[in-house]
Amino acid sequence: MRLGIFKKLEGYDMVILMMVIALTCFGVVMVYSASSIMADKRFHDSFYFLKRQAIFAVIGFIGMYIAMRVDYHVWRVAAVPLLIICMLCLVIVFIPGVGGSVKGATRWIKLPGFHFQPAELAKLSLIIFMAYSLDRKRDQIRWFKGLLPYMLVLLVMIGLLMLQPDMGSSITLAGVAIIMLFAAGMRVSHIVSIVLFSIPLLYYLIMHKEYRRRRILSFLNPWADPENTGFQIIQSWLAFGTGGVTGQGLGEGKQKLFYLPEAHTDFILSVIGEELGFVGTVIVAAMFLLLIHRSIRVAIYAEDSFGRFLAFGIAILIGAEAFVNIAVVMGLLPTKGLALPFISYGGSSLILTLFAVGILLNISSKMRGVP
Repeated sequence: MRLGIFKKLEGYDMVILMMVIALTCFGVVMVYSASSIMADKRFHDSFYFLKRQAIFAVIGFIGMYIAMRVDYHVWRVAAVPLLIICMLCLVIVFIPGVGGSVKGATRWIKLPGFHFQPAELAKLSLIIFMAYSLDRKRDQIRWFKGLLPYMLVLLVMIGLLMLQPDMGSSITLAGVAIIMLFAAGMRVSHIVSIVLFSIPLLYYLIMHKEYRRRRILSFLNPWADPENTGFQIIQSWLAFGTGGVTGQGLGEGKQKLFYLPEAHTDFILSVIGEELGFVGTVIVAAMFLLLIHRSIRVAIYAEDSFGRFLAFGIAILIGAEAFVNIAVVMGLLPTKGLALPFISYGGSSLILTLFAVGILLNISSKMRGVP
């Protein structure tokens, strides 16, 4: 039986598979540690978030296994239909009674027992579409005219996301798209032009909304308003500082006791830092680095250009989200509302990220010329 299981896994990148399984299982444990007290107070069930995250993980692993076994060339055919479905989902969130709102943001489609976040699907569908398109028209992107279709698709998706509003996902989408285009041969002068054009627009979007402006100001000086806009990052710093080198022990953290907001989602790394210390935080970061390194290796040795662009896009997406989340909780970037892949609580993010890893693993099973 055991030999049969390992036989089925032959040819896949086992380092990627093991890292993803370890991070996801560790995430389920940390979600419980970070949320049990709060869940008991809000839902009278300390296992509320643990049970849901465990179910999300099981669904995600099933999706990952299916994606592992399906030839990744299928996604070439599905690229355009998937992008259209994604666009429709981004519109559906605004339909009263169907879309769900939390804290003024309309980002979810209400399903029985589950809220689906189309922004997570948007990230994967854009990567698949760009891999498909770059495979066919790579030679055209050195000219500005050839970039216009990508810019149009990206602007429509970002526009729909900003209406929700979801600036974190918008910036992630833009970053991943630009890096994929650069890897495909986009001129540096075009990147500089796009960045320069975007700066005034980004400035307007930030300063036009009071809560965004306050986020930037609190990032620059959180101690100016320590009980309001600066509260979250200060509590995060306290968690890391209290953790020291080896931490307070799993489950022994204090900042999650209604001090640190979003302890089981955006700021779960702060809980890890307090309970497992510098050592635990470095191990998590090192696992992500190894995962991204192996993912880029898959992209380099993929059997065709579609596989290379697809694997590279998935690697950049996971790496960008991990980097931004880690930088935010350490006060190196303004708060963005991005989850830590595989570890933060959230069904849409976990399931779709695991599914993307399944696609990546299928590409790894067909690598060529690996030394």
